[in-house]
Amino acid sequence: MNGDPTFEDVLAAAERIHGHVHRTPVMTSSAIDGIAGAHLHFKCENLQKVGAFKARGATNAVLSLNDEAAGRGVATHSSGNHAAALAYAAGIRGVPANVVMPSSAPPVKKAAVSGYGAVITECEPTLAARETTLDAVVERTGATFIHAYDNPMVIAGQATASLELITDVPDLDAVIAPVGGGGLMSGTAIAVSSSRPDITIWGSEPAGADDAFRSLRDGTLYPSVAPKTIADGLLTSLSNRTFRILSDRLEGILTVNEETIVRAMRLLWERMKLVVEPSGAVPLAAVLEHPEHFADRRVGLIISGGNVDLDHLPW
Repeated sequence: MNGDPTFEDVLAAAERIHGHVHRTPVMTSSAIDGIAGAHLHFKCENLQKVGAFKARGATNAVLSLNDEAAGRGVATHSSGNHAAALAYAAGIRGVPANVVMPSSAPPVKKAAVSGYGAVITECEPTLAARETTLDAVVERTGATFIHAYDNPMVIAGQATASLELITDVPDLDAVIAPVGGGGLMSGTAIAVSSSRPDITIWGSEPAGADDAFRSLRDGTLYPSVAPKTIADGLLTSLSNRTFRILSDRLEGILTVNEETIVRAMRLLWERMKLVVEPSGAVPLAAVLEHPEHFADRRVGLIISGGNVDLDHLPW
């Protein structure tokens, strides 16, 4: 499959990954509603397998492979949640997983990836080194490269989070998700716009890593250059595919400052007892910083993950 995923692909993904990933809860907080001036419904992907939504896309992609391709294993380059997600998904299928990780990746993340059974190949912490090392791994093993977000089956899998959200809370006025490479946001946009075109779809992004905001504003795909944000899951550039999907289906992208991200993250910890990573707090930060779009409305927020270094909290 090389084209953009369809709503039918999303429905197929939901059936394919059922039983392999959690149907995460949708939670609310009257205290945060009062602060935000809106009725917020949090889709808690921080409680997902491997601690992030990426388990959905990786599992759908791996389970979609034919037996011959799957038997040769899967491979990717990642320093974060996608690496653990692909290792987890490969374990479900019983096939090898090869993950290229930069030498600068935190030891806790390397331990998580190896704990799921993947073989880690370290490289220099540059994109060029990651890609050339991955090419060598793929050539040696014959493994199938599963991109973290520029992959239709990955996007279709990520879309199942918002599919569940709008099923559980059918009368939403708006849905908002964070934007990094755009896989989760693209899936969210496809699932929501295809089944509920009356719901407004927003993206959210740190002001210090606002390449997607500028790309949609100007109609030109800009790379992410030297991003500076605590939300380390949102540093990646859009692909041509995700740029195209978001350009067609989003109301817009709202940017937020670092102080609001930390405030939103702390609110989720204190008021809802939810361990949420900075990237996962960005949608709430956008509601807090741009209240004019959400006042008195019923809003679904995708809390993308909860993998945070407990020894280095931002407060």
